[in-house]
Amino acid sequence: MLLLTGNTISMDSFGPISDNANGIGEMAGLDKNARNVMDDLDAVGNTTKAVTKGIAIGSAVIAAVALFGSYLTDVGKVQAQLGLPLLTGINVASPNVFIGLLIGGAVPFLFSALTIRSVSRAAAQIVNEVRRQFRIPGLMEGKVQPDYARAVSISTTAAQKELISLGLIAVLVPILVGFLLGVEALGGFLAGIILSGQLMAVFQSNAGGAWDNAKKYIEEGHFGGKHSEPHKAAVVGDTVGDPLKDTSGPALNPMIKVINLVALIIAPIVVTVQPGSPGVMIGMVICAIALVWAIWQSKREGDQLSGPAGAPAPGD
Repeated sequence: MLLLTGNTISMDSFGPISDNANGIGEMAGLDKNARNVMDDLDAVGNTTKAVTKGIAIGSAVIAAVALFGSYLTDVGKVQAQLGLPLLTGINVASPNVFIGLLIGGAVPFLFSALTIRSVSRAAAQIVNEVRRQFRIPGLMEGKVQPDYARAVSISTTAAQKELISLGLIAVLVPILVGFLLGVEALGGFLAGIILSGQLMAVFQSNAGGAWDNAKKYIEEGHFGGKHSEPHKAAVVGDTVGDPLKDTSGPALNPMIKVINLVALIIAPIVVTVQPGSPGVMIGMVICAIALVWAIWQSKREGDQLSGPAGAPAPGD
């Protein structure tokens, strides 16, 4: 996999480069032949990005499986020191382990949903800012420069704020599962994360790229071309596909690694700590409150899109 690094990086870079070139060509008003070439290159770039994201999730799964093996080894070492039965495997038939497996399988879906909502909130802020700047006297005539810095600031601030709650979810969930259900259930939780996370990541990367290319295919004149009903539906699909392939899909890779690392770090503590002790329960209550706050923060409604006079804009 390391030998393919140069090829992977070049394929991943080709996608954004061709995408930006297509956008620049559209704004510059290039002739139809040049735009057709750029559209084709952009479609190829979407495919190469999807391929490289598949390679990325493959490497994440390999790393997660290695960490999973390290988890069992570390837990076995601590159990041997304490004279406890060694954890050599995970029994899915155990109720606690099965519950951990179900929770692990559900976390990637929750994480993906929250990242998509984050993109939606940030996009609404950008749209409202663009509409505000359109009302600046002389802007549409080219007499006044747009406030680019304001739009960039909105995007970066939203990205940093949204990461706080998502990071808390990735750290707190394995802690709660480990201390409440036990070390074996935490192993089942990791297995569920790896299984559903890699499937979700590959699905989202491929589906997002397919939706993007579908819109470009219709814009080339197929199925009625631009401004047709199929084109309107494809634009909506691309609005969903972009956060799928560029946000929630790639975000599952670090989520899987972070959760595995947190589980590996807390595993020796989970083995040595007495379940149900007052200190553990107080800590779990604090973690549960923080987790509920993080999910609530990520599920809050964003700014509503408004028209020039503050009323909902047509088509919103």
